[in-house]
Amino acid sequence: MKLGIAGAGKIVLDLLSFIHEIPNISVIAICGTPRSYEKLGQLQQQYRIPGIYTDYDRMLEDDVDTVYIGLPNHLHYSFARRALLQGKHVICEKPFTSNLREFLELDRLARERGLMLLEAVTTIHLPNYKSIKERVGLLGDIKIVQCNYSQYSSRYDAFKAGNTLPAFDPAMSGGALMDINIYNIHWVTGLFGSPERVQYMANIERGIDTSGVLLLDYGHFKAVCVGAKDSSAPAFYSIQGDKGSIQMNSSANICDSYTYTLYRQEPEKVDHKNHAHRMYDEFVEFDRIIAQRDTQAAELLLEQSRRVMEIVQAARESAGVIFAADHGRS
Repeated sequence: MKLGIAGAGKIVLDLLSFIHEIPNISVIAICGTPRSYEKLGQLQQQYRIPGIYTDYDRMLEDDVDTVYIGLPNHLHYSFARRALLQGKHVICEKPFTSNLREFLELDRLARERGLMLLEAVTTIHLPNYKSIKERVGLLGDIKIVQCNYSQYSSRYDAFKAGNTLPAFDPAMSGGALMDINIYNIHWVTGLFGSPERVQYMANIERGIDTSGVLLLDYGHFKAVCVGAKDSSAPAFYSIQGDKGSIQMNSSANICDSYTYTLYRQEPEKVDHKNHAHRMYDEFVEFDRIIAQRDTQAAELLLEQSRRVMEIVQAARESAGVIFAADHGRS
């Protein structure tokens, strides 16, 4: 994979810290804004990146076959679309797009051009999550699923003071659902598929959800996903069945060790890891999918992303959260 990177923020720094450990991935170029040019130069020197750009279209003309988009949420669609139109495979950070309409358009473009379109969401690629998926069927009839990922945002104080930063800006597709609860949605739907009904009860400030409770009704069981950027609590994940339970005490983007308990048996602590960095496993898989042209695996991942985007769309509609992108201004 010859990788071009769009963005120079924290998530990109995370990527650069380990990507050299995956032998078949070479970072060919990185693109940022003109004001980040000095930072781009530092990254170029530190990670030996051949090309730096402040013009995204120029980077797309470089010798890259895949583009990783690590930009603010509202830019995902337009940057992914431009890459697809230039014949590049796309790996886009979560949330995939601002709304379902944008996702479906990218999906159509990728299919028409025979390109891979992949969402970078760590959860579903982590070994502990895959282990939970293997064991969940042993819990009997599922009754209750709980997820809580609550992390007080370093930007919330500024937001309360009247400064609207991207994380809390409806014009930039921000909010707790898109930034934090999206991991919970992937965690639940990757195990159980699409729910029958979606309801999002959100705490709204200045048109954006700073926290909220998402109810996913599966008919025979209920799932509750809590995501907060205005308050904090220990991460908690639980699956309760009539024959046993699974409990995890780390956020869904990390999926650390979990406890598996069958009734009247001793609890078992389970922990499987391939690498210390949470993003490693997803990029190993992305490299494999693109190198092997594994369209079946890519289709399954896109189906997972579609389910999540459908839930996000329904959740925002139920809570009255509206983005600029919903009016075609992404």
